Amino acid sequence: MATPSIKEVAHRAGVSVGTVSNVLNRPAIVAPATRQRVLDTIQALGFVRNEAARNLRVGRGRTVGLVVLDVANPFFTDLAEGAESLAYEHDTVVMLCNSKTDPVREGHHLDQLEQQRAFGILITPFDSNDPRLRGLVARGTPVVLVDRAADGGLCSVSVDDKLGGRLAGTHLIESGHRRIAFIGGPLTMQQVADRQAGLTTTVEQAGDVALEIIEVEVMGVAHGRAVGEDLAALSPRSRPTAVFCANDLLALGFLQAMAAANLRVPQDVAIVGYDDIGFAAAAAVPLSSVRQPAGLLGRTAMELLQEEVEDADRHRHRQVIFQPDLVIRQSSDFVRR
Repeated sequence: MATPSIKEVAHRAGVSVGTVSNVLNRPAIVAPATRQRVLDTIQALGFVRNEAARNLRVGRGRTVGLVVLDVANPFFTDLAEGAESLAYEHDTVVMLCNSKTDPVREGHHLDQLEQQRAFGILITPFDSNDPRLRGLVARGTPVVLVDRAADGGLCSVSVDDKLGGRLAGTHLIESGHRRIAFIGGPLTMQQVADRQAGLTTTVEQAGDVALEIIEVEVMGVAHGRAVGEDLAALSPRSRPTAVFCANDLLALGFLQAMAAANLRVPQDVAIVGYDDIGFAAAAAVPLSSVRQPAGLLGRTAMELLQEEVEDADRHRHRQVIFQPDLVIRQSSDFVRR
């Protein structure tokens, strides 16, 4: 059975094709009685709008691409939920794309979203200065950086990660730690570099604290566990007494390694993570973590994207920066004497 056309809907409802189009795209300008008659006819006929054809006419779809570094990280799930909550209110759909911290894979997703005439793109990029991002905007696809700060040429929503690193460092130093390790990577990723920089600044100001930087290729549980196993094998005199992990997944893996090695947390090794995902508080030893407002980041990024699309002539790029806060739990709540 053939799908009913917009002309059939108009004929059955006794209105023009233009009126049906207005009901679908600008319902507020159609008289309530007429709008309801058209909607009833659409339902009776089983009419489904050809969104692909509409995209070709208007030059933009209703799909927002959300490109993240790692869909396995609950931080990005919370971020996506925040973006989707506002997208739903504006009759748009969020398509989640996983770059796996791979610039080539990220580029593939960007190409596909542009070819499909996406409403816009929210992205946590591997490299905030990637010229492809500015190229998308120049060709008409709005882009908002999420969990990254932009230099002014794009809208962005981010968290002050250097402050987050300072908060973690200050807490560990004030708790009596003088041998601290930072675990994160790749170190070329901006938020990892900023978290390390904040910690490094705090350590340097303290003057009597040793800092070890341990780079990992992937910030996942397995890599955190592997680093933990290496450090657990060291003698107590050479082992760091505290670690600051660039995300909670690394911290949770490290925590597993400490338990397997029968090392006490926080008495033998204190641990602080980053993001404050739901699993942090539920860990066997509740995890201290630098909290980011993930849902708010996603929703605010969606707001900026909506502004840019709906009022392009007057839009001015904005860079919104949120402040993190440290949530202290059992994994670091111990003062060394």
